[in-house]
Amino acid sequence: MLNIGDKITELRKKKGWSQSDLAKAIEASRDIIGKYERNENFPSVEMALKIAKVFNVPVHYLLGEGTHTRYDKETVKRIEAIEDLDPGTKTIVFNVIDTYLHDALARKAYARK
Repeated sequence: MLNIGDKITELRKKKGWSQSDLAKAIEASRDIIGKYERNENFPSVEMALKIAKVFNVPVHYLLGEGTHTRYDKETVKRIEAIEDLDPGTKTIVFNVIDTYLHDALARKAYARK
């Protein structure tokens, strides 16, 4: 079963918006936003595109499908760009990313103590 409503609610709350704010942004009624969020109605393709655009996520995120459904469009673009790099450059990029990830994990671990 699709949980589009849960995704819409999550994205809306992350942005600090009310249902009315979202409705206004996508030119819909607050009532229909409520129905989407309760999974009583599902958005049309056109509405799903508007919702995805306003939250800067790919449509497949709303549908819960695809390899990178949790990531915003900018993250997906970067992942795709990395995939197109030559192997040597890709290794360098991964080493830099690994360094930052290791540092972030260490800071997080020390913050708990």
